Amino acid sequence: MRAWDFVQHLITTQRHRHPADDSAALQERFDARLVVRRSGDPYEPDTMVQPGEDVFFYRMPAPEPLVPYGIDILYRDENLLVVDKPPFLATMPRGKHITETVTVRLRRSLDLPELVPAHRLDRLTSGVLLLTVRKEVRGAYQRLFADRAVTKTYEAIAPLRDLPVPQTWSSHMTKTPGDIQGFITPGEPNAHTTLLDVQPVSPDEHLTLASVHGPLEPQARYFLQPLTGRTHQLRLHMWAAGVPILGDPVYPRIHTEAEENFRVPMHLRASSLAFVDPLSGEECNFAAPSRLFPTMT
Repeated sequence: MRAWDFVQHLITTQRHRHPADDSAALQERFDARLVVRRSGDPYEPDTMVQPGEDVFFYRMPAPEPLVPYGIDILYRDENLLVVDKPPFLATMPRGKHITETVTVRLRRSLDLPELVPAHRLDRLTSGVLLLTVRKEVRGAYQRLFADRAVTKTYEAIAPLRDLPVPQTWSSHMTKTPGDIQGFITPGEPNAHTTLLDVQPVSPDEHLTLASVHGPLEPQARYFLQPLTGRTHQLRLHMWAAGVPILGDPVYPRIHTEAEENFRVPMHLRASSLAFVDPLSGEECNFAAPSRLFPTMT
């Protein structure tokens, strides 16, 4: 297949395609030598793409709603950037979220083209996110998370219940790619979460929450420490414990895309990360301030 036909097929079959990404835009890519092999050598439109070859080009992102929150920097050095990710902003480009992601926003605003997250937070989860600044150190920090050598602590707000603490929830979780909800099913546990503590929110905090979410029963902060990293693990474990997270649009009920409101976040927050730095050997502990709602920009 010709390189032109191959790339055109990829563009036209995108689910989230920019309406201006047409044949003229494709020709501009070839003219600018922006359709390339893994080696960086450009393709000509009539060059035949051989089976197994990689073809690289930039997609034209479809229009995205602007997420009205900034990204606070918690720490920065030559290797690391630690930020307080707001809700509704995806960690990295995926699907229909390309420009409205932490990675793309910070690459542009800080002129850091090699910036890459060392781990991921769900789009609706806020809090501490660690990114690597240089590709030379990327693998060392990503391995920390892959090897579960990072202690993660989260805060969730949910209905107040008298649950014994500490306790560990262990379940077998499954989630099919493309499905919105995950499930707890019979089987060997593959998801483990420790509930460290439960603290009622203050009267003033309750009023602030109710002013956004409407009338609420008494609420509390749940301090959580995931021992594994299954998709939606904390949200599923909280739901299974009878305390679904306030503002969660998936558990227990799947909300439609039209119901999403940037002013009404899900109250799950990555409050801290702790690990031994793989390069310096020093102990690191990064924390985000506790707060109910991010500040809109």
